[in-house]
Order: sequence, then C-alpha cells, then structure tokens
Amino acid sequence: MPQTKILLVEDDPNLGFLLQENLELQNFAVHLCEDGDAGLQAFTQSEFDLCVLDVMLPKKDGFTLAKEIRRENSDMPIIFLTAKSLKEDRIEGFKAGCDDYVTKPFSLEELVLRIQAVLRRSLKTGRHESEQTRFTLGRYQFDHVQQTLTLDSESRKLTDKEADLLLLLCLHQNEVLDRQMALRKIWGEDNFFNARSMDVYVSKLRKYFADDNQIEIRNVHGRGFKMMVG
Repeated sequence: MPQTKILLVEDDPNLGFLLQENLELQNFAVHLCEDGDAGLQAFTQSEFDLCVLDVMLPKKDGFTLAKEIRRENSDMPIIFLTAKSLKEDRIEGFKAGCDDYVTKPFSLEELVLRIQAVLRRSLKTGRHESEQTRFTLGRYQFDHVQQTLTLDSESRKLTDKEADLLLLLCLHQNEVLDRQMALRKIWGEDNFFNARSMDVYVSKLRKYFADDNQIEIRNVHGRGFKMMVG
C-alpha cells in the first residue's frame, strides 16, 4: 500500500522522534534527519511527497536547505517548523519557497491538518502529476481549474472533490488509479468512511458521462479505478 512520503528534518532528537512516531501512526512514511546536510543528502537519494523542515538546523539552516531542495524539485511542497514568530522570519521562509509555516509549540493535529492542506493544494495545481489542467474526453471537455465539465456548449460546475477525482482519473487515463493513493490525496486519509464517500463520487462521475458510451469508469477489484476513453 503506497504511503505519502515525508522528509522530516528536525535537530531536536526528542521532538523529531515524537513527530516521526505520531506521523507514522497517521499512515505517513517518515524519513527523519537531524541536520541540513543529512536532509539534502536524503532528498537527493530518495523520492518524497512533502518536506517538513525546522528552520534552526546545524550545518545548513532550513532556509538554505529549502532553496537547495527547490533547485532539485521546484514543485516540492515544504512546511517550516520554527520557534520564531517574527514577521521577518515568515517572509524569509516564504521567499525560500515554503508552502506553510508552523510556529512552535504546535499540536500534532495542527501539523497533520496543515500537511493534508498543503498536499491538497499541490494536487489542485497539478504538482507531482502534471501541468495539464484541460482534457478532451470523447465529446466532453474538462477544465480542472474552472471545475467545469462541458458537453455541446453546456457546462456542469463540479465540486472540489468531483474535480480533483476526475483530474486523477484523467492523469491515469486507460490506467489503474490506485484507490489508496486517491483517498490520501483528496480525502487526506484512507479509511472506511472516506472510501464509501469516494465510491459515491465515482458513481456521480459515471452519471455525468452517461451521454457518451465511449467513456467508462471501471472498478478494478482490489486495486482501484480505470477510466477508459474510446
């Protein structure tokens, strides 16, 4: 089962271990480093979905590390952890390329919610998957940014989840879209209730495409869904 992979760089070993342990309980895969050099080395040697960086790090501070990560992957989501709450530090953080900023002390729940929000935004802008946001699907036109599905000049406005789910299906067109991956990216968590919710949204999308029999969203048992476009 694929997991969202997080690079956590925190020089306080107690806090680092606590965050790693609790994030793993939330079904994230976490690689922990205790200084900036080790963080950059880990980033260049493995693939991650998001980075959580302390600002005050030995060997290489978080701002410098973020800039170097951005040079390797300009789309990598980054969240800073810091004991500083000064406006100047926040500005410096966003200049370094962070997507969010969490000031210590913080609750684990807050950090998890911010991680999920950043991951959803990265999906919304097409990061990690594709820069493409417009698709021709048989007789239909889908615009993810505008959240519209158009047939013969008549447009249907989609909800956030409908649009995000259809984007993933389009990006994996004629391939299997992994169920767990879609749940984590859109709903933030893979559990029974979210899975039932996703099934409802898939059923809605099938109805939206009812006027073109060349488009079919199939269930792939034990794996996920496949959108076939003839």
